[in-house]
Amino acid sequence: MSTKVGIDYSVWDHIYVSDDEDVTSPFVDTPSLFRMRHRSRLEKMAEFQQRGEDLEHNFAECKTLIKESQGRLKKLEEEKQEGEEDEERELELKKVQAQLKKMKKDEKSYEKCIEEYRREEKKLPWNVDSLSKEGFSKSVLNIKPVTKEETGEEKVEKHKTFVEKYSKEIKHFGMLHRWDDSQKYLSDNPHLVCEETANCLVVICIDYEIDEKHALMEQVAHQAIVVQFILDLARTLEVDPRGCFRDFFSKIKTADKQYLDMFDHELELLKKRICSCAQSRMESAMKELEEEEKQKRLGPGGLDPVEVYETLPKEIQRSFDEKNIQMLQDAINKLDPVEGKYHLTRCIESGLWVPESEQGDDQDEEDEEDDEDD
Repeated sequence: MSTKVGIDYSVWDHIYVSDDEDVTSPFVDTPSLFRMRHRSRLEKMAEFQQRGEDLEHNFAECKTLIKESQGRLKKLEEEKQEGEEDEERELELKKVQAQLKKMKKDEKSYEKCIEEYRREEKKLPWNVDSLSKEGFSKSVLNIKPVTKEETGEEKVEKHKTFVEKYSKEIKHFGMLHRWDDSQKYLSDNPHLVCEETANCLVVICIDYEIDEKHALMEQVAHQAIVVQFILDLARTLEVDPRGCFRDFFSKIKTADKQYLDMFDHELELLKKRICSCAQSRMESAMKELEEEEKQKRLGPGGLDPVEVYETLPKEIQRSFDEKNIQMLQDAINKLDPVEGKYHLTRCIESGLWVPESEQGDDQDEEDEEDDEDD
């Protein structure tokens, strides 16, 4: 075999694989025979491995004892040099020296045994249990984490914070016309690929529709549908929207008529909803304005003078139009006392008629007449 490449293939010359043996026994079931041989081989391998572990353990323990004895010997020698000769200390010193000598001899013996063990280990034939060993074992379960459902207040606060932070980027995206421009802008700003962006674009569309800027509304609505289609694709594929928006643009650029028709249909539906929502908002604003004006008109009794005026008889209405007090009094006197009192009370409570000011004027006139007489 050529050795020019520097690879030694001799380790493959002796491979022991019991499952491939042809030797069988007529008295023993072949699978059972293979299992028995495999179990026997595993037991021998375990014994051999245990012998190596014991040697390593004894060798490490011997080195530890040698280090302790050397420390003890050094301490005794220092005490001997500092103090007077002591027979007991001398005996202990000799004893430690003898133990240290014996342990160093044991250390060399263990080293020799370990070297022999490793040479013997290299000569062992490979088998199905020793051909390879796993480097690591790791199991990963790709389970979608359970997310806590957000409350209505949390969603509103999240949307408000997002819009305040990225309103400029969202408006810029809403004005893009070309597919390539939209894709590049989302690539540079992947955080915009979310539900909050779609909602913000719809709000912008409603504002434009209220201001009667229909062309701008249609442009931003188109971009809102783009974001919505990306979110729908992400839900279908069960992936993050930021990881699939490129797939949408690749698909829309080469889409067939059916897909484009579906896109246009969703766009038209969104425009209708925007117009309807804008109309509702304008009606609601008008109602609020009317209610504010009505609250300002309310008289001292809490009645609206306009509503009260519309319920008055024609003659009383004409007296108010002409601001004729005598005509008002004559019109009330012609009515039934109960009905006249009812209309007069409503006029006072709505502020159409203020009897206190008339009494005050009469009192002022009487005071002036008295002054003239004097």
